Amino acid sequence: MLRSFSYLTDHAGFCGTIKNSPSDFVVTEIEVPEHLFRDTRAESPQKTGEERLEQSSPCLQPPKKLRTEPPGRCAEGCRSGAPSPSERGPSREGGNCFPPPNSKQHEDEPELKLGLEEAGILDSLLGEPMSELLYKFAGDLKDAWDLENYANAGTREFSLGPVLDKKNRADLHSAVRQKFPFLVTVTKGNEMIVKGNADYRELCQLVTEKETSDFFKFLDAKLENSTFSFEPDGDKEHRKVVHHFINRRFGKLLETKSFAVTDVNDQPNMSIMVRFREKSWSRKRSAGGFQEKQDLYTAFTLQKENLETLEAIGFLAAELGVLPSDFSYTGIKDKKAITYQPMVVKKVTPERLKEIGSKMEKKGMRIHNIHSTCQHLRLGQLKGNHFDIVVRDLKHHSHDSSADLKERISEAMENVETKGFVNYYGPQRFGQGQNVQTDQIGLALLNEKMVKAVKLFFTPEDTDDPVNNAKRYFLQTEDAKGALVMLPEFKVREKMLLRALNRYGVNHEGCTKGWLNIPHSMRIFYVHAYCSKIWNEAASYRLKIYGSKVVEGDLVFSEENDGNASLNDKVHVVTAPEESANKYSINQVVLPMVGHSIKYPSNKVGQWYHERLSKDELQMCKFRVSPLQLNIPGCYRPILKNVQNLSYFLEGSEKGIQIEDNHLNESKISLHVSFDLDPSCYATVCLREIMKCDF
Repeated sequence: MLRSFSYLTDHAGFCGTIKNSPSDFVVTEIEVPEHLFRDTRAESPQKTGEERLEQSSPCLQPPKKLRTEPPGRCAEGCRSGAPSPSERGPSREGGNCFPPPNSKQHEDEPELKLGLEEAGILDSLLGEPMSELLYKFAGDLKDAWDLENYANAGTREFSLGPVLDKKNRADLHSAVRQKFPFLVTVTKGNEMIVKGNADYRELCQLVTEKETSDFFKFLDAKLENSTFSFEPDGDKEHRKVVHHFINRRFGKLLETKSFAVTDVNDQPNMSIMVRFREKSWSRKRSAGGFQEKQDLYTAFTLQKENLETLEAIGFLAAELGVLPSDFSYTGIKDKKAITYQPMVVKKVTPERLKEIGSKMEKKGMRIHNIHSTCQHLRLGQLKGNHFDIVVRDLKHHSHDSSADLKERISEAMENVETKGFVNYYGPQRFGQGQNVQTDQIGLALLNEKMVKAVKLFFTPEDTDDPVNNAKRYFLQTEDAKGALVMLPEFKVREKMLLRALNRYGVNHEGCTKGWLNIPHSMRIFYVHAYCSKIWNEAASYRLKIYGSKVVEGDLVFSEENDGNASLNDKVHVVTAPEESANKYSINQVVLPMVGHSIKYPSNKVGQWYHERLSKDELQMCKFRVSPLQLNIPGCYRPILKNVQNLSYFLEGSEKGIQIEDNHLNESKISLHVSFDLDPSCYATVCLREIMKCDF
């Protein structure tokens, strides 16, 4: 994947092999100490990659049409996987923010009047300036939910200020929740705080957002003897999950029951009805839908060996009887390695987690440091990763006539420690060694070729095992039900997709609903892989034509802008006088990850981006895949990164004997190297720069 890409440094390097065994590649997450942790929603110029993909995007144009349902209904009739609320926000050409209360709408008059009435209530209670800020907060939160790790979605809060009158507080609680069902309100003293509703987001994993919105409006209205019914659902297992969610979250207040109905095609079907329990309807709902009292979080450190992170979570979720989305973590770790990473699981006690320890050991996992905690992990809690790596089979490059291998290693380490390395995305981001790489699936999704994307997703590897046999069977027969039976339980994504394909068919519509049936974080992963591939190619091209010189038209992060400036305002286009004055260094240069809200370099690199996207038929792409509720605003990533705390030693074939001799017997020594990298940096990419070879 990186074979033809540019290097930063010019030393000769050396050859060797990595990951000969998992113990040769050990990764440990570096956490920010809890007492030092602060709200990290503001973007730092040093953050990269996946972190910047969490940026919310500003509105660029007003909405062209008012939707006829509450903000954010997903595709008609779909069962959404885990689409976050922001990508189900109002349909608009330029952004996903909510319109301010005085936005002009022209269609669907009944809904228009309702919207203005609600806006009028909020205006009268808050005043128009504060009301507009609330609308902006709601829109920004939905954007963040679209882009951020699930754990970070609940960290945002907005203060409405002190509300002294008790009746006004009650009216304001009701008005905010009815207008924005995805928000909850809480009073701290006399101050009213607004934040995202985690229960709302979780229910969106199970049913459409229209149903979710209507359910929470029903819950907040608290009308005696009232009932609420979900859309007809013939999938018994799915109904069980919905029953379980409501009983677990609101069981003291609500009760559920399935009953026979006739669907839109006059066919018999089943639906879930919800009603308030007798004598409980008048009870007050707490700020988080009772979540403060009932939420249960257990923290632990996951040690895994020769397993993908998502595969490990699939095993854990299946054994614990929870959803993969109930786990929060701060990054995807290498498969061919021993990795240690903190995680938090929701709705599981420490005792229950301890019970499954021996079973998980048989699958290549160990669970350490189990303890109760009060919240999910947040992205800002990852400071970086520490790597301990062994490089074996050391030798010179074939074109290198030097006799001194130790000198080659020494100069390579010194060079990269001083100058850094090109900040490419590593090959594991694209499914290294697989028949179909993740960026190919992402490109198909961006082009809205849903059937092609499904078939790429189910392309098997050349091995004879239950997973690949099930994939092979599906591609040969398109029998989703049969493939579903063949797949092991831990293949959660594949099963979610196949259930929808079995229900709706292997056609464009069925495959679209299939993709919607898997969590949003997994859907957008493939699109981000494609964006990462383009970034890698752009970085290599930029270094080939301009080298380490900062030239006119380059993009750099500016430290001079106001801390509250938008991400684009922090990115400055280098001018000709600034180039002549050498005002900026190559370490400040960034390149855009493609998306709808970024700007491109105004030099040959910008032209390259447009030509490269045209090659993939994306010249007109708006980077919003509406049928899949995917929103890709884009971000910026530094071209170069530095390595920290680099150390190394050479070891002889007899383990533990360090080598001091300058003349090395190549076949009998190994290189032990340790270093720290920032989040979203890849150790294999750093090693590539050190050794001048691809893996």
